[in-house]
Amino acid sequence: MARESGTETLEVACQLAQKYGKPSTAIVLNELRRLTRPPRVAVVETPDTLSLREEPVANCDRYDTLREVAHV
Repeated sequence: MARESGTETLEVACQLAQKYGKPSTAIVLNELRRLTRPPRVAVVETPDTLSLREEPVANCDRYDTLREVAHV
């Protein structure tokens, strides 16, 4: 893993591992994996029951009405 990543990436992983005090091989390799692997993106399926059926409409008049009541 370290050979494929290159010396620059390995150096950064070592620097990050030093933040934990006494770096070990496991910590360096963990940091190296975090630097070289793309982040995992979780795919969430939205059920049809949560689909928006009617687009909301902005109603600024309602907001103004609420402000008037608050000032009374």
